Amino acid sequence: MRPYDERHRVPLGWWLIPAGASVSVWLAVQHVYGPRVSIPVTAAVLVLSAGGLHAYGRAVVAVEDDAFRAGRARLPLWAVGTVEPLDADQAHRARGPQADPRAFMLVRGYVGSMVRVVVEDPVDPVPYWLVSTRHPDRLTAALQAAGDAARSSS
Repeated sequence: MRPYDERHRVPLGWWLIPAGASVSVWLAVQHVYGPRVSIPVTAAVLVLSAGGLHAYGRAVVAVEDDAFRAGRARLPLWAVGTVEPLDADQAHRARGPQADPRAFMLVRGYVGSMVRVVVEDPVDPVPYWLVSTRHPDRLTAALQAAGDAARSSS
């Protein structure tokens, strides 16, 4: 079992976007070409837009046995430095005017809070990670504990 595991599924209201896009496309194409064209085109729009939302909402934030995982990226636990929870206002500034362009970011706009994880690997050009999380205090505690354990066992 992972000390911390979170999925960033998109909000339910966002699923209205593929539905609305499909209806709009159907109306436009149906009027000009009829059902032989409008039905497959509408189905394609629905499948592609829903697939895009599903892919966007598959992001995982987890503290695993040997690494911190944010989306597809993994940071070894021994490289986890200072971990700082950020509320919505701090997160907004951190990913905006205060952002370092070299930083790794996993940002989901529908998740207001974040954590900043300093990377303690001297060969890694990334200074820190900014990761959206619904539970910044829980993630901070799990990362600090896992990082301390990894460094003490090395």
